[in-house]
This record gives sequence, structure tokens and C-alpha cells, in this order.
Amino acid sequence: MANRHLQTLIPVVLGRFKKIRYIRQELPLPDGDFVDVDWTSLPDKDGSVPIIIIFHGLEGSSYSHYAKSLMRATHSAGWHGVVMNFRSCSGRQNRMSRLYHSGETEDARYFIDHVKQLFPKSPLFAAGFSLGGNMLLKLAGEQGDALSLHALASVSAPVDLDMSTRYMIQGLPRYYQAYLLRALKSKVLNKYPTHDYQSIIGLHKEDIVACSNIRQFDHIFTSRLHGFDGAEDYYKRCSANSFIADISKPALIIHAEDDPLAPARIYANISHADNVQLQVSAYGGHAGYLGGSIRRPQNWVAEKLLAYFAQFV
Repeated sequence: MANRHLQTLIPVVLGRFKKIRYIRQELPLPDGDFVDVDWTSLPDKDGSVPIIIIFHGLEGSSYSHYAKSLMRATHSAGWHGVVMNFRSCSGRQNRMSRLYHSGETEDARYFIDHVKQLFPKSPLFAAGFSLGGNMLLKLAGEQGDALSLHALASVSAPVDLDMSTRYMIQGLPRYYQAYLLRALKSKVLNKYPTHDYQSIIGLHKEDIVACSNIRQFDHIFTSRLHGFDGAEDYYKRCSANSFIADISKPALIIHAEDDPLAPARIYANISHADNVQLQVSAYGGHAGYLGGSIRRPQNWVAEKLLAYFAQFV
């Protein structure tokens, strides 16, 4: 499975057959909205069992293959795992007009602090995949020592959003972004009956329908809705590459040379302290990392993250 597209797509297919049972909780947010969080098992408030928080990628959820793989591995290790579904990603439409984006760190910070307050004796870790990885690295850089985590990890994070989105709209990667774009457009159009974006940000339904790539969508919708001056301003202010140097907690960054959505060269000129490990593998695709054998495929990165976090317990 040394092909980047097989590494990216086969785990998605296999993940659909992996069963997992969640305990869902609704977490109210300070602005009146909510996020749904899914636990493998609920921790004991006086216990000290480690907890891993997972942040998914663009239009992902707790049922994304990488989230299920890490949650299953976490549960098998006797730890607790929880996925924070970003606003509108849990299968329920969120209340507010705003959604989520690559640099939205407030919800994640609030949830991390919430978990730490509920379970103060449990070592707390976090892993972010793709968009969630960029967001988590940005949050760690913003928070520094104040971040309520023992350690963190990101996988396949597009830490240079401008370069990544330019890469995605040409060649074979454009088929991936076309899939993601359809999901984003559908979500926004479904929100129009309750949130009139024409009056909120002057955006007609036809403008959304006419978007032909992610960059256009981010320019006319994501950036406007969340207070940025266009896509370039959004990418510049939300790319994690300018925050990694400020990360003070132990951090592991995993990326693949053959990632079809975020080229590994986005890490070429990034400076980081000794507490941040950057590991670039030859293969793995985008959040794929399919290992094992054809008869018994395994998610290599799930075991890698557990082993990394275990050294801090």
C-alpha cells in the first residue's frame, strides 16, 4: 500500500466496518451554542486514568476512520477517549450562524479546560488530525504553558493553509477538495432557512452554489463569517506554522511525504524547540497510515500516538 491514494482512501472504506459505541454529551458553549462530545467511557471524577481528546478534520466527526481507530486503541489500553465534534459536525445543526474553521481555537480551549476541571487527577492529552491538527498546534502556540495538556500530537496538519489550498485545486488532489467542497456547500445551504447569510454577510445562495474550489469558498464565506479580510488574511492568521515556535508543551507532529492534500514541504522552513518532534514518513497518505497486513490491517498512527503519550504518564 505504498500508493498515496490507497493509503488515504482504503482506511476510509475499512473504517465504515469498524463498530464503536459512544457515550454522547452536549457541551454548552459560552456564546449560547453547543458542541457534541463523544466518549468511549466516562472517567471517574476522582480517578487518574489518562484521557485523550481528539479533534477531527474538515467535515469529519467522531465517526471518521482515524478518530474511531484512535478511540478503539485508547479504550483497549484502558484509557479514556473523547472526540469533540466541531460545531455542526455531530449530525446536528448548531444554533449560531457561525461554524468552525482551521484557526478556531476557543471551543477547543474551553473543552480542554472543562475536561481538566472535571478530572483534575487524570493526565490529559490531545491529538488533532488534518484541520484539527492545525487548530491544535495553533492553540498550543497561543497558550504556551497555560495549556491544560501534558502533551499533544498532530497528524497530517496543513500548517500552511495558503500552500495547502493551492495544492488541492490542481491535479488529482482537486478531487479530494471537490468532495469536501460539496459537503461544505450543502451544510451552508441547509442553514439558510434558519440563518439568512444574505442579511448576515451579504451572501446569496447562488454565490455559494457558484463556488468552484475551497479557496473561493473560504474567500466569500469562511473569512467573511468569521471576521477575516478575505481568504489570504484568514490563511495568514490561522496557519499553525507561525505558532509552532511558541509551543512549550511536548508535541509530536506526524506528516507523510506522499500526503495528497498537504505537501510535506509546508514543514521545510518551520523552526521549533526541542520539545516539539517533527517526524516525516515516506508513506502514509493523508491521515491514512495503513499498516499490518491485508488480512489484518492496522492503523499505525494510533499505536504511535499511544506510545508517545504513555511516556508522559
